[in-house]
Amino acid sequence: MKNLREDAFRIIKSSIDSVLPEKAVQQELEKMNLQDNIHIVAIGKAAWRMAKAAKNFLKERVKDGIVITKYGHSQGTIESLQIYEAGHPIPDENTIKSTKKAIAMVQNLREDDVVLFLVSGGGSALFELPVENVTLEDIKKVTDMLLKSGANIVEINTVRKHLSRVKGGNFAKLVEPAKIYSLVLSDVLGDRLDSIASGPAYPDSTNTKDVEKIIKKYDLQLSEKILRALKNETPKHLNNVETRIIGSVTKVCESAVRIAQHLGYNTMILTTTLDCEAKEAGSFLAAIVREEKERERPLNTPCAIILGGETVVHVRGNGKGGRNQELVLSAARGIKGYQEVLIASVGTDGTDGPTDAAGGIVDGETINRLQEKGIDVEKVLNNNDSYHALQSIDGLVITGPTGTNVNDLTFILCN
Repeated sequence: MKNLREDAFRIIKSSIDSVLPEKAVQQELEKMNLQDNIHIVAIGKAAWRMAKAAKNFLKERVKDGIVITKYGHSQGTIESLQIYEAGHPIPDENTIKSTKKAIAMVQNLREDDVVLFLVSGGGSALFELPVENVTLEDIKKVTDMLLKSGANIVEINTVRKHLSRVKGGNFAKLVEPAKIYSLVLSDVLGDRLDSIASGPAYPDSTNTKDVEKIIKKYDLQLSEKILRALKNETPKHLNNVETRIIGSVTKVCESAVRIAQHLGYNTMILTTTLDCEAKEAGSFLAAIVREEKERERPLNTPCAIILGGETVVHVRGNGKGGRNQELVLSAARGIKGYQEVLIASVGTDGTDGPTDAAGGIVDGETINRLQEKGIDVEKVLNNNDSYHALQSIDGLVITGPTGTNVNDLTFILCN
């Protein structure tokens, strides 16, 4: 019989390796004909590695640059580039300071200058300068409120764009008349370019009416000052930008298929757009496992059923966890007692929510092991405390920061 746990970790590692940014950046730059006067602006969790790859390829053609990434995600100096670390998922003072530095670098460029804009997930929090009369504290409160409301990433970014001087195409306006070439690692389902990192260099398809609908949908209690600021409209047309997607969750899932096939599994991708509540997704995956174990469908065993996407968590408790941990812990309830089955879910960036874990891994014995430790799974889920429950039974997946970010990889393995 296969060792499902060993295979799961091989699938996770190799799939994430397949979307590390260095190769993708170089391959794209080889297709382009960039000359001199290149200014690099890199934002997001993969910013350092993307910028390093670009600098290594372009060499002396790079005049200067700024890298803004999450704390712990930079890996040293890069010649002629300034490196900054800032807060994620909530922006902080370093977010504002580094964004101002980036604006100062590009604001007076000429038509023959080029900004190489390297964008990856996390850019919304890491690249921010509020509109007039809005403070960093205001942005923090609104972001925290949205994250806890259960809003999806497109909805969250729709609101944030209308409070920002750089989001929603505004950064591209600041760069004019210089040209921007954007290379993007997508962490948004469907690869919506106006939502990835809140679209600093892409025409915004959302408007203030969309913002009003989101506020009403989630009953967000916002101050009059914020409501007035949210009436700021974003650019709908840009003439100085060319954008290319160089990585996405689809590629991760396709890589997982190849790896699982190599390991001897029958495979299928069920979806690359999983975007419901994490607990609901967990229950859904458990139902698939039961169908597989009891009726051997949709695939003959051994099998690997692969999903990509990004679920949401409506935070009601004060525990510690992330969407992937909550998903697998919820799934564990529905596969209790089933043998030779495993469910894993991880964030490709190596961080799941405000934790040091990429995600979690469970099997048919998970609930029994938790019960032996006196842990009530329903209480844990209601308190959003999946991290400590999984930690107690070696159910966390810890990869450390990976240097990329293209949504989440979830899969079922069955013998």
